[in-house]
Amino acid sequence: MTVVLDTGDRPRHPEKAHRPDAPALPKPDWIRVKAPVSKGYAETRAIVRAHALHTVCEEAGCPNIGECWEKKHATFMIMGDTCTRACAFCNVKTGLPGPLDAGEPARVAEATAKLGLAHVVVTSVDRDDLDDGGAAHFAVVIRAIRARCAGTTIEVLTPDFLRKQGAIETVVAARPDVFNHNLETVPSKYLVVRPGARYFASIRLLQRVKEIDPGMFTKSGVMLGLGEERNEILQVMDDLRAADVDFLTIGQYLQPTRKHHPVVRFVPPDEFKAYATIAAAKGFLMVSSSPLTRSSHHAGEDFARLKDARVAPAR
Repeated sequence: MTVVLDTGDRPRHPEKAHRPDAPALPKPDWIRVKAPVSKGYAETRAIVRAHALHTVCEEAGCPNIGECWEKKHATFMIMGDTCTRACAFCNVKTGLPGPLDAGEPARVAEATAKLGLAHVVVTSVDRDDLDDGGAAHFAVVIRAIRARCAGTTIEVLTPDFLRKQGAIETVVAARPDVFNHNLETVPSKYLVVRPGARYFASIRLLQRVKEIDPGMFTKSGVMLGLGEERNEILQVMDDLRAADVDFLTIGQYLQPTRKHHPVVRFVPPDEFKAYATIAAAKGFLMVSSSPLTRSSHHAGEDFARLKDARVAPAR
């Protein structure tokens, strides 16, 4: 039986190691990407390594890493490389994380400056072991970037802070430009795909951000290909609009290993386009919907368009 191993000698996903291999569908042509071999990729990797940082690009096995890192666009993953959750879709290491690194905020800020980022995305592992879920650490990172890179806009992609009272308020008070929290899938799939989370708690998080700061941009994303039905995706859109979410991303789920949830279907590009049309009609300011769409893919360019879209109705 195959065991999913990290670069060390312990299983990267111990909770999945003894599961039977799930089927793996062959990838269609529209999913294929080029190998990351550019000079820009190597330079980005060197800066990340020099500052002892983690990126979701690497840890989650993002298919767009070659394209993004060529442009020196990296998404920092704070609070370590080990997550307290065990989502069936995710390639991030599972286990008991170590203590928070007090020097990390300064290193994230310095790396942001070295990469020359006009817009930076900061995400994290889930930290259910912390009283505030890591909210205060998010706030320190945001303020460190502001102090070092005054002109850089900041997008956070947070965990759900489930049962962490005051956590959302702490992050919003640090004034990120975009508050992103991904629903990931439809409610009927949560028990299998995202068992540690609660769908309506995630909706409530996004709604709460707008209650605290109505001017803050909010964003969320879902994956297709996990066995969801079309009407369920449309209901998710309605739930997000009811929470006044501004920006929706929709992308294809890709199976990290045979131990993860199988890809039930590769959704053709035309269906992604159709979902984008529907979502725009439902009132989202921005929609990014394609097989290779990911939360932080083209985040800087999308943020510029998002700001323009809010101003456009007033013109």
